[in-house]
Amino acid sequence: MANESTSGTTNAGQQPQGVHLVGSVPLSNAEEVFRTASSILGKRLRRIPDGETGVRSNWIGWQIQFLGSNPYFEVLPAPEGYAPLPRIRLRSKVPSSEITFDTIGYADAAKESYGVYSQLKQAGVIPENCRFQVSLPTPLAPVVAFVVPEDQAVVEPAYERAMFAELDQICAAIPHDELAIQWDVAVEFALLEGMWPAFFPDMKQGIIERLVRLGNSVPTDVEMGYHLCYGDAGHQHFKQPEDASKLVEVANAVSEGVTRPINWIHMPVPRNRTDEAYFAPLRNLKLHPETELYLGLVHYTDSVEGTRKRIETAQQVVSDFGVATECGMGRRATETIPDLLRVHSEVAVPVGE
Repeated sequence: MANESTSGTTNAGQQPQGVHLVGSVPLSNAEEVFRTASSILGKRLRRIPDGETGVRSNWIGWQIQFLGSNPYFEVLPAPEGYAPLPRIRLRSKVPSSEITFDTIGYADAAKESYGVYSQLKQAGVIPENCRFQVSLPTPLAPVVAFVVPEDQAVVEPAYERAMFAELDQICAAIPHDELAIQWDVAVEFALLEGMWPAFFPDMKQGIIERLVRLGNSVPTDVEMGYHLCYGDAGHQHFKQPEDASKLVEVANAVSEGVTRPINWIHMPVPRNRTDEAYFAPLRNLKLHPETELYLGLVHYTDSVEGTRKRIETAQQVVSDFGVATECGMGRRATETIPDLLRVHSEVAVPVGE
């Protein structure tokens, strides 16, 4: 599933190839996620995440513990609004270079889950060519979500350094030929849509520069991709996208700027968008030749029938893609997960078929 460009001949009538799991899967632990996803999806998966279970189930929500316990910060009550979360502010004005984090937890979680992955892969439970996927938020996400606006410019460089340190630990502990890193890009679209203010000038260029820097930070022999997102708090977007134009704009800019391979890009498709107008901007999508495109058009609420309608419409525009949900599954009821995974298996064929 390679894309020099997605314009041109379409694959209308053919089933999409491959399934992408964005990140969170609300089962009891990593082993249950690995076993359940592998048994239902099998060779449709090129990569498999640990499900971000337990304390990590609410995406970046667990970062409050690392920010709140850091002696440089104090915690304030959560304001009202979309996905209200506690706010953090600096106790005193200090330069960014002085702010340090001993850990922010991502490396420890990845190393623990990789041990489970490795055992199950050796046992033949996980498909042989399926990599271990670690999903990381962009550093901008926790900073914009948690830090008071007046301190964001100072805190972001420090948090980014901490994230890069976690990435280095992950890449040192896990064999590169078994590892895939995903950058979760959600807060950036809230900024682009004018939902939140940006603390840096030339917002669009600033966002692209950050995403390119993140992509280029991953070793070239580790797979790397981006999950583009419009939020999923309460199964609602922070804004309903008018169409895929901003997704395409960001994907094209990142593809132009990143100098290493981009192995996949994932884009959301709202449940009610079975119209060609939503997908039309994808005609202008220009990806790296090796980049797989995954469309998040699988929705539990209208199951196989609704998902196939979105696939059929997308195929009028896009030539080659795999399927996914819009966002992680972490806010779904646990008992719905096997059926939701089975929807994926019914609408997509294994990789290579």
